[in-house]
Amino acid sequence: MADQPPSTQPLGSGAVAFLSRDFRLYQLARVLVIIGAEAQTLAIAWLVYQITNSALYLGYTGLTLFLPGLLFVLPAGHVSDRFDRRQVIIVCYTLQIFCTLTLFFFAWHGLHRVWPIYTVLFLIGTGRAFSGPASSALIPHLVPKEHFVNAVTWGATMFQIANVVGPSLGGILYTLPLHHRIAGAAAVFLFTLVTLVVFVALMFSLRVRPGRMEHRAVSREVLLAGLRYVWQTQLLLGSISLDMFAVLLGGATALMPIFAKEVLHTGPRGLGLLRAAPAVGALTVSMWLTWKPIQRRAGARMLFCVGIFGAATIVFGASRNLWLSLAALFVVGASDMVSVVIRSSILQLATPPEMRGRVSAVNSLFIGASNELGEFESGLTASWWGAVRAVIYGGIGSLAITGLWSVFFPSLRQANQLTAESLLQVEQEEAAQQVRQL
Repeated sequence: MADQPPSTQPLGSGAVAFLSRDFRLYQLARVLVIIGAEAQTLAIAWLVYQITNSALYLGYTGLTLFLPGLLFVLPAGHVSDRFDRRQVIIVCYTLQIFCTLTLFFFAWHGLHRVWPIYTVLFLIGTGRAFSGPASSALIPHLVPKEHFVNAVTWGATMFQIANVVGPSLGGILYTLPLHHRIAGAAAVFLFTLVTLVVFVALMFSLRVRPGRMEHRAVSREVLLAGLRYVWQTQLLLGSISLDMFAVLLGGATALMPIFAKEVLHTGPRGLGLLRAAPAVGALTVSMWLTWKPIQRRAGARMLFCVGIFGAATIVFGASRNLWLSLAALFVVGASDMVSVVIRSSILQLATPPEMRGRVSAVNSLFIGASNELGEFESGLTASWWGAVRAVIYGGIGSLAITGLWSVFFPSLRQANQLTAESLLQVEQEEAAQQVRQL
């Protein structure tokens, strides 16, 4: 953990994580870059749908972003543990700057094909594959140990603030009456480019230097250590895979341009509202959790909230009213936020420091499967059954997964407090039970 002086504030109170300078700077940088990325995602989705008018091609955008995470999961984790995590993040986001600049020139020249966009998306996904594990593993270095859960909660809060602002701002920028060469997607990409440059500058200003955590040379054993650790730690495997399958089946993000245009009959600004609604719900809950952190029954609460996520997804799929759709998406985001905070805390607290990069890489792969691959799944099923049925069936699938995981992973159900000691006790009890069964 970061070498910070002890705080006089009570454990878990308010905003103690912000007592750490590097944490403040990192969260500022992160908010700005996520706002830009969310605005860019909206612009890409609307641009692809304008060019192709196809749900399947919208799904391909998610698949293209996911593939690098699948291909580079092992080396990305090793790089995060082998090199200074701050420097890894800087290199990855420098690549993002060049990618966004390329997208701007595509829009500037009036691109009418989608394969160049997919090429850039693959490079963006490559940068995310390496920066994701490094970013996740960097957080424990920014705050004292006793402030870690508060830091995770505030990190999730900042993420949701950006998710509220990003899509809404992207929708506004897309429709501004600017000169035709920089109107629409070009204006959004230009804004994203500015946020990326500021992010890299702020990362250079951090004082933290995590250095090398893994000193062993590259080998098959070292590369596979994170994957093996997750597989053997049922609490980790259960929490990560629950989120993956629930969001993989229940995610409707990729289909929102279709709902905005054909189901709810609104335009890019309406799409911005739909994209922002889950983030508003998540932000509301995350703000509550910063002041009233989860004290007990963390695993049971996670399972319950994933079930609510599935039910709210069904309501969104069946809705024909914009306000009802926004309310359902609000609940989707609110319930998912509880799962995010619990899963993120378990991920870091139940993992040795020297393996956090590799374990975070495995987690990033699972998240990519739930988000980007989930977008492809949504686009594929929408091309078979239609967007409405695809979302409703996905919500039903999320409910089924929640019930199955509560049976398959009893350690997840039994997880109580979000502390390293409490989580270790759950794992020890689970291991002892398995030995008795043998």
